[in-house]
Amino acid sequence: MRILVTGGAGFIGSHLVRRLIQSGRHSVVNLDALKYSGNLENLADLAGHPQYAFVQADICDQKAVHATLQTHRIEGIINCAAETHVDRSILDPGAFARTDVVGTGILLEEARQAGVQRFLQVSTDEVYGSVEQGSSTEGDRLEPRSPYSASKAGGDLLVLSYWTTYRFPVVVTRGSNTYGPNQYPEKFIPLFATNAIDGEPLPLYGDGRQCRDWLSVYDHAAGIQHVFEQGEPGTVYNVGGGNERENITVAEQIVATLGKSRSLIRFVEDRPGHDRRYSIDCRRLRALGWSPQVSFEEGLKQTVEWYRTHERWWRTIKSGEFKDYYQQQYAKRLQQGTACGL
Repeated sequence: MRILVTGGAGFIGSHLVRRLIQSGRHSVVNLDALKYSGNLENLADLAGHPQYAFVQADICDQKAVHATLQTHRIEGIINCAAETHVDRSILDPGAFARTDVVGTGILLEEARQAGVQRFLQVSTDEVYGSVEQGSSTEGDRLEPRSPYSASKAGGDLLVLSYWTTYRFPVVVTRGSNTYGPNQYPEKFIPLFATNAIDGEPLPLYGDGRQCRDWLSVYDHAAGIQHVFEQGEPGTVYNVGGGNERENITVAEQIVATLGKSRSLIRFVEDRPGHDRRYSIDCRRLRALGWSPQVSFEEGLKQTVEWYRTHERWWRTIKSGEFKDYYQQQYAKRLQQGTACGL
């Protein structure tokens, strides 16, 4: 199948593009606006590959989307394009609504008009909100609590409406916290790993007891491809790693892996509306034949090692626009923070 992957130069998207190409079953067109987190270096190994093409465009650009679908005769779409970071959504909620809802709507309608055979929306477990006990199933009420998760929930509902209204063959995946190589260093694990490498403090929100289910990007990409190829139209599938860990535990594992002092961990003022726990029930996807293969301990170790041995990749990023964002987000918090163990 000729598949359009939007946001394919980003973290999850780039791993998915590579997996689809390497499967030998698909050709891929990668459409990415190359905003701050899109990076063609993530796919440098595919340059010149006969089954791969790149188009620089925004999913909010209707003309560009239309032209891409027609020119490349796209048969399937996997929408990874999104504004994704909660902290940034608090600073600029409008950008998230534009990409995650309006952009998704443009992509959907152009795909429907073009007769695309399959449309997969990549979403997040955060749309379920904070889960104090138990695990969220796909039929649970959506209770997003940040501009990011609210915009993703809006996109999900719009996608699913196209099945109900038009019988357009859509599926949705909701992944848990994903980690691995090439993740933009604003996110928890790469931020803490790169800061620790430099002996810089690790800004841990609140008491550090927030709990997340960690999913290797390799398992996440495999889950997305599995649903794209075998999922039932109009259906949502949770994709979780089954690795619930408190943030403080993950931070301690990172510094231990790098042989750094635990005192680098700095408790700082929490962010507004910080969800306490995410947990998803993945029995529906497991029944379809998928299960995670990477243990968190091994996956985290390999990820930290990747950042240790790929300094040029992340130092280039952290020396640019990232600096201003980091100062805005953490400078005051770190000044008032408390070192772990004190």
